[in-house]
Amino acid sequence: MRREPSEGIFIRGKAQYVKAVSEPEIILIAGPTASGKSALALALAEKLRGVVVNADSMQVYRDLRIITARPTTKEEARVPHRLYGRIDAAENYSVGRWRTEAASTIDATKRYGRAAIVVGGTGLYFNALIRGLAAVPPIPDEIREDVRARLESEGINKLHTELMQRDPAAAARLMPGDRARITRALEVVLATGRSLLAWHEEGNAASVDAGRAAKVFLSPDRDALVRRIDARFDEMMASGATEEVQALAARGLDPNLPAMKAHGVPWLIRHFRGEISMEEAVEGAKRDTRQYTKRQATWFRNQLPEFVWVEPDKALAAVEEQLRGLAN
Repeated sequence: MRREPSEGIFIRGKAQYVKAVSEPEIILIAGPTASGKSALALALAEKLRGVVVNADSMQVYRDLRIITARPTTKEEARVPHRLYGRIDAAENYSVGRWRTEAASTIDATKRYGRAAIVVGGTGLYFNALIRGLAAVPPIPDEIREDVRARLESEGINKLHTELMQRDPAAAARLMPGDRARITRALEVVLATGRSLLAWHEEGNAASVDAGRAAKVFLSPDRDALVRRIDARFDEMMASGATEEVQALAARGLDPNLPAMKAHGVPWLIRHFRGEISMEEAVEGAKRDTRQYTKRQATWFRNQLPEFVWVEPDKALAAVEEQLRGLAN
């Protein structure tokens, strides 16, 4: 494939030449689990000749199509999908790696004159995309494994106390029970000898100008969302989620790996071990998902106020309105 200078582009698989009349759209779609994000992204991609780019930290794993509600093979055949199901469950896929790959994907999409539609529920992914990311070097596996092991054996309070001694500035900004952020800050100071705050000050620039992108957060009625969560998990189970998680469990992977913590996975593994009934596993998975959606909404409201909150059935019109405003 070749690209003409300045005036336009050749579209893959077509002989016709298309004039580029404006910069291709970038659309960011966020929202809680089961709110209808993927359906909206698919509709927009078909309407705008776009590419759907994954921003869900669990849908990157190839082992977990069903239990993470990844787009189906039929949906993927309708429009191009990127960054889905590419990572082995044995890998610890990072926000930084996603940011690099997403930025490259968006750039390539724009070069071919297509709209880039970034969709998912992982707030840290969107934050890294539109605000940049601290340029922290990779944490050595031995340090990461030691901190995680100590978290399980000693508890988060002990790690927070150590963080206060080694990096008091970072510790002062964290709640004592914030397991994810405390362990991350402690790993960084142990691995680099510098505060995570210092790395943030030297962070990489944003990959997407938020002011030039349409941004929506799908906010369904809470009762309706709960019903959707429960119904979707029942559908997953009927579609083979049990067998999928059994295959994952048979690999004997570290339970602290991200893929092993996907909603439903720990509960089903407990059932396979004979610790709980299937009914208890299903209810536990649904409950965890419902609680997670509350945290998603709170995080986005506090951390990414740029997103426009809309009801799912009004989201398409809201995106189109934003795109018209950006074009003016």
